[in-house]
Amino acid sequence: MNGGRRLSLEEARALVCQIMAGQGLTDSVGASLANALIAAESEGQPGHGLSRIPAYLGQLKVGKVNPEAKPTVRQPMPAAQFIDADGGFAFPALDLAFESGSELARKTGIAAISVHHSHHCGSLGYQVERFASRGLLAIMVANAPKAMAPWGGKQPIFGTNPIAFATPVEGRSPIVIDLSLSRVARGKVMLAAREGREIPDNWALDVDGNPTTDPQAALAGTMAPIGDAKGTALAMMVEVLAAALTGSTLSCKSSSFFDDKGPRPHVGQFLIVIDPRSGADSFAVSVRELAETILTEPGVRLPGMRRHLAILDAEKNGINVSEKLLEELMQYPGASE
Repeated sequence: MNGGRRLSLEEARALVCQIMAGQGLTDSVGASLANALIAAESEGQPGHGLSRIPAYLGQLKVGKVNPEAKPTVRQPMPAAQFIDADGGFAFPALDLAFESGSELARKTGIAAISVHHSHHCGSLGYQVERFASRGLLAIMVANAPKAMAPWGGKQPIFGTNPIAFATPVEGRSPIVIDLSLSRVARGKVMLAAREGREIPDNWALDVDGNPTTDPQAALAGTMAPIGDAKGTALAMMVEVLAAALTGSTLSCKSSSFFDDKGPRPHVGQFLIVIDPRSGADSFAVSVRELAETILTEPGVRLPGMRRHLAILDAEKNGINVSEKLLEELMQYPGASE
């Protein structure tokens, strides 16, 4: 690709770890961030990847993210866990959810995991796929700062509030579904604004509710929902699960992920993790049959296949990082070629 530099995944992870260490974060927190950001880059979601680092560090500097956060877990009911992200980055809390939630689902058949006092959680597909790689099903929802109006309105109330699902498939890589409830993730608009590019006119609306190709006008306005009224209905469902149920800040009251203004976002994430052994013995056969039936029609692919191919390509060929972004990242303490 033109206008960028190719980094191997190992080089990119090392760079993130170096930058985070230069900010005084522990090795484990740095590794957690590096794994999540590079996973997003690998699957073709750069808006959730390295481009987030400048905003993250600006928020660390003013305390909008707690640099000394220590996520904790408690179990209020037999199949439920409540994880406090302690105002820090979401990724260490979600690593804790992955380990403790997997164990609980194996014991009880199902685990309901609430994460609160959290922050931007990046690619949900990365999170749910980890469970599927252990033979578990996973559903995840997350709320985010306001960016989307209720259908027919102009004032943002909901975040882009993504939904993700992953299931193991016998003999294949997991099927992963990762959907923003806006037509595109807001991070893509933010990335276009950073790079001075126009956006398609069906991604977002300006403050007057009109379609716009200007990413700055889009960021000041609202994101267009997927499926029109259906998208905003699903966004409300996510808001109830990820914010109300977890005791987190509603999207309409949360501060931005993109700047250092305001209090900590304190958004939430909610996961349901299921051990297939709690269901029918025919589960594995049925899922495999479903996948194979879908693939019998020429030109049809399973959900997440494009993402999977992008990951394989990134593992082989690395990721492309714009020269502008790389130059910015190299200015931080600890960063080295």
